[in-house]
Amino acid sequence: MVTINSLRTFSAIAYNELLLNSKRVAPYVMFIMCGGNALLWWGWGPATGRGWATNSDFFIAGVLPVYSFMTLPLFTALMMADPVIKDFRTGIDPLIFSKPVSRAQYLLGKFCGNYFTLMCGQSAFVLTLFVLQWVSKQGVIVQEAKFFPYLKHFLFFVVISHLVLGAFYFTVGTLTRNAKIVYGLGVAFYPVYITYQVVLLKSLPSPWPTILDPLLMNRRNLHPTSVDVINRLVVVYDANEIINRVVMILLTTICLAILYKRFTTTERSGTVEKFSVLNLSTAAERVYYHESLQATLVDEFDYKAARMLTGVAVPEVVRVNKGIRAGTDKLIAALGVEFSLLRAERSLVVVMPLAIFFSVLEVGFYNIPAAGSHSVAYATNTAKLLLLFLIGIVVFYTGEAMHRDREVKIEPVIWSMPVPNSVLLLSKFLATVVLTFSLMVVVGLIAILIQLVRGHTSVEFSAYLTVYGVVLMPGTVCLAAVIVAASVLLRNKYLVYVGAVGTGAGLFYLYNAGYNHWLYNPLLYNLWRYEDLTGERILAYRLYCFILAAACLAVAHILFERRSR
Repeated sequence: MVTINSLRTFSAIAYNELLLNSKRVAPYVMFIMCGGNALLWWGWGPATGRGWATNSDFFIAGVLPVYSFMTLPLFTALMMADPVIKDFRTGIDPLIFSKPVSRAQYLLGKFCGNYFTLMCGQSAFVLTLFVLQWVSKQGVIVQEAKFFPYLKHFLFFVVISHLVLGAFYFTVGTLTRNAKIVYGLGVAFYPVYITYQVVLLKSLPSPWPTILDPLLMNRRNLHPTSVDVINRLVVVYDANEIINRVVMILLTTICLAILYKRFTTTERSGTVEKFSVLNLSTAAERVYYHESLQATLVDEFDYKAARMLTGVAVPEVVRVNKGIRAGTDKLIAALGVEFSLLRAERSLVVVMPLAIFFSVLEVGFYNIPAAGSHSVAYATNTAKLLLLFLIGIVVFYTGEAMHRDREVKIEPVIWSMPVPNSVLLLSKFLATVVLTFSLMVVVGLIAILIQLVRGHTSVEFSAYLTVYGVVLMPGTVCLAAVIVAASVLLRNKYLVYVGAVGTGAGLFYLYNAGYNHWLYNPLLYNLWRYEDLTGERILAYRLYCFILAAACLAVAHILFERRSR
């Protein structure tokens, strides 16, 4: 019997999950990516040029199943994989289960808290489309503002579809205590679902393809010939689609019931995932302290004191903590910590494949007009699509790195080490820059491979180097430096995120409205052509970009909260 106390316990667990997820980078990255996806569908989607209203029932109901398939399965796996695993991983499970918490309260609270976070990230798509009703753009038709169709179709086509998928991932992750299995299932979803559609559903008679399709990609599509009819059409769900949604809810209930029966509050011997968890405090202390002694970076301790404090065999001759070599050793040690923390970041498993996939999607499946050179067309197209992902990665991963030490309570330990402020700031800055450069390299190599596979031979490597090197790399460096300076000035991660997102949205609106001067457009959005990339003017723009980055880093160094020793 459900009592008020049991509901309070369930609510407390769900609310705690919301608080934990609010401190993760993944939900914010998902929100930005889903909002950017909506922006592309609105301004450059199938409605443009066909006369369809972007806030019509027909357009909203037609675009949501495609959005649900192309963007969300990996995010669902990321959010639902380890809500329970992390309690066992951090060793707080005995404390939790020593309280009067039932299995049902615990599991349902974990599931609902994380699924609500997932749903908030997914909702960025319809929220962006809703807001864009008041934005005018040439070629985009908008009817009178409306609200209910966005909510209705979002719940019907997205929330229920990923409810069963989230329950399945949550069940597998909780029972196996292995998040990697869930990530593997998330990646395998696309080939499995496509095979399921082609091999099984296509061979079944109507209405079974609609009833058995979890994402409703096989729903009854109406294509009236008249644009006026399309824009006035009110989408009504038929009986088969409603049955499909009921079946999905039943499958969700079955998954959670199986989980409830099979779940135990103790670890499963021999089957538990061996997590390669990076202890942030230990890692930072090891690099900044142990390396500072063993790599001769200390100037304040003599040999006996150093050996007594650390137990590390230190050379009897301790060199002075000055000079280029000492500073380089410190920066390399700090970069090692930052790269280790990036490797431990779970969201990269989803963000990087998605960024690569969407950056090469157009060159892989569509004909790219090539004015003289296929390499120039491929490089230009992938660079423009990659720009949005680079912005999101730089903003969120730089912000996360700048505030991580304070959040995990090791900032006093790191600040007590004989390491200058420049090393602490540059290590975080360079780690994000190297990450984005690596993404550019991977996207460029895949674009070259696609170019060869499609028979567009005569690959010009110089075209890729010119486009990525002149357009993307300086813009990424400048943006990362701006986020470092903003983090030092604001000293609050969420203020940085809100400020970056708000400023970015305002600037992109100005760019599209024609206010596109290079002084406030360091990313050169809609401000370059390939023919101009070797001219003196564009190189002057890039020099300005590096000067702005250096100025931001200088401001961050001067105003850094930790004072030099």
